[in-house]
Amino acid sequence: MADMADMATLTEKLDYVMASEQQISGDLNILWLMLGGFLVFFMQAGFALLEAGGVRAKNTKNILLKNVLDACMGSVIWWAIGYPLAYGDGGNAFIGGGDNFFMADQDYSDGGGFYAGWLFQWAFAATAATIVSGAVAERCTIKAYLIYTGVITGFIYPVAVHWGWSGDGWLSAFRSTDGDYDPYMGAQGLIDFAGSGIVHMTGGGAALMGAILLGPRKGRFSADGMVMDMPGHNTVLQALGTMILWFGWYGFNPVSTLCVAGCMTVAEKVAVTTTLSAGAGGVTAILIDVLWGNHLDIGPALNGILAGLVAITAPCSVVDGYAAVFIGIIGAAVEYLSAKMLLRLNIDDVLEASPVHFFTGAWGVLAAGLFATEENTIAGAYPGRSQDDWGLFYGGGGKQFGIQLCGVIAFAGWTCTMSGIMFAVLKVAGIFRVPPGDEEKGLDESHHGGSAYPEQLSKA
Repeated sequence: MADMADMATLTEKLDYVMASEQQISGDLNILWLMLGGFLVFFMQAGFALLEAGGVRAKNTKNILLKNVLDACMGSVIWWAIGYPLAYGDGGNAFIGGGDNFFMADQDYSDGGGFYAGWLFQWAFAATAATIVSGAVAERCTIKAYLIYTGVITGFIYPVAVHWGWSGDGWLSAFRSTDGDYDPYMGAQGLIDFAGSGIVHMTGGGAALMGAILLGPRKGRFSADGMVMDMPGHNTVLQALGTMILWFGWYGFNPVSTLCVAGCMTVAEKVAVTTTLSAGAGGVTAILIDVLWGNHLDIGPALNGILAGLVAITAPCSVVDGYAAVFIGIIGAAVEYLSAKMLLRLNIDDVLEASPVHFFTGAWGVLAAGLFATEENTIAGAYPGRSQDDWGLFYGGGGKQFGIQLCGVIAFAGWTCTMSGIMFAVLKVAGIFRVPPGDEEKGLDESHHGGSAYPEQLSKA
């Protein structure tokens, strides 16, 4: 009898230990997501500094206000409709929905990580919306800004998220049938680990269409099409903003493992591939700019770093270190040449938002279909989907690359079409662009009650 009592006591203790271990594991996952969300949210500070330094002094308040409102509006819109359309039950392969609008169906007692996941995804949504403000800086009205931010955060971006990351989306690697992963297009499904396509192509495509339909700043191009220099007013802010963005990317990419137990091997490798691509992008951009005949300058380096970061965001978990370096090199070249192309076409993207995010994001999605190795793909959050579809350069054939190409076309078509329609409506309605006199005077003085700087600095 004593032995049986001891056995029962031991069983109770084992049950308690196992329950405690499960609780700790769940809590660590929640903490991991929250810390990632905090880091990605801190990227808003990086965007604010980068964009403030990249515009002329007379528009500083305006661009800072738009960045602040991105976070504020984004939180409310993501709560009301954005998250349900991205991840809500009751949707289909195209869009989520059917429940949890305004978080009305969420019971605190069964949160189970829901709130941490919501926070993490909100920070991503705010990032996608913020990208656009840099492209349309110095001449876009606040009214138009509020409308396009709402539409992007509440509809355009959630649909892209649903396609690529939900359990139902037609591109998603995580689409499931009867409990088993079953990507609609086969292979691994779309490999976009942290959002080169879903986040950056969506924000960058909207930025491109905004810049095209809004038109260039007054005086940006001469009558014969020559580019007139309009440098930003503070290189220090631009450099600091870029380094903050690089730091925040360690929340963007490694924390996209979404778990701690059994996931840290992937997370540590993702941190390294992220670092290598960013560094390679910065060095490459400087080299290209010097070979182009320019002085050694910091501006290209900053955009090269960002290009490397955007490019590695999709394939960061499925590639080796040397591939990350190569991806960063190509990413910097894509950014630099696409920025030159836009200027040749007289498209004025003030912060080169679309070259950094749209064009380089497309390269990142394609790179996953070229450089993904078998070992990395199995370990890097894509297990059990397919046993023979890897990167094109690693014997995987063309199927995975074809799916990546399909994703690029889908995201480009969706975001450019929808944002193009939205911006065209704003333009026809006459609320897209500020009056010429206000633009000439500067938006801080004409719209926000005065300069962000003392008078003598404003004149400088």
